[in-house]
Amino acid sequence: MLLKQLREEVLEANLELVRRGLVLYTFGNASGVDREQGLVVIKPSGVDYDVLKPEHMVVTDLHGKIVEGTLRPSSDLDTHTLLYREFEQIGAVVHTHSEFATSFAQAGLPIPAFGTTHADYFYGPVPVTAPLSDAAIGGRYVHETGLAIVARFRGLDGSSPVDPLAVPACLVAGHAPFVWGKTAHDAAHNAVVLEAVARMAYRTIGLKANAGEVSQGLLDRHYFRKHGKDATYGQGNPS
Repeated sequence: MLLKQLREEVLEANLELVRRGLVLYTFGNASGVDREQGLVVIKPSGVDYDVLKPEHMVVTDLHGKIVEGTLRPSSDLDTHTLLYREFEQIGAVVHTHSEFATSFAQAGLPIPAFGTTHADYFYGPVPVTAPLSDAAIGGRYVHETGLAIVARFRGLDGSSPVDPLAVPACLVAGHAPFVWGKTAHDAAHNAVVLEAVARMAYRTIGLKANAGEVSQGLLDRHYFRKHGKDATYGQGNPS
């Protein structure tokens, strides 16, 4: 079986989304990429999570051509593969329709960086794409979804560019979040945290509609204690 370990990691990421309540029924998907071989492992489309096994995962190349597998890959495959081609430092992608993050996406609003929980994982607001045009929706819709994410992060839509490693998530307007990480475990972890900070942001706005975002100093302090060469969080580089 090709890419056995990556298949197991991608399966575990998919199951983690279920355990954490981020997906309903067969919604959502996770994938991982083997950069050396240029191959992607992704959840099959519409298969119940209760029966998923590593051998059910579908292997494709970076353009979505099936290399191994008897099932159809996730319907979001073209978005995943485009993100792998454009964001070359990421190793896994997760897509959910989690309740609070999706609520911000449906409203066409970014998730503000209101506090330190957000700052620990996302270096600034989680951005939202521009709405897709009717032509994009009627054409290669899933591919266009990926293009909208890339356009937002590169500032091609007129907004300020965003580093995809510093903010490993994007809300697709009217749709739902896509999240990524260095590994399938990281991507699933980031998706769980994204939903938590979206819930907190929603409640913060409910308590105070004009709540201000966290200061740059506090954002820097919390983000960089966990990320970068001078990180002090955890046991790898104790403070």
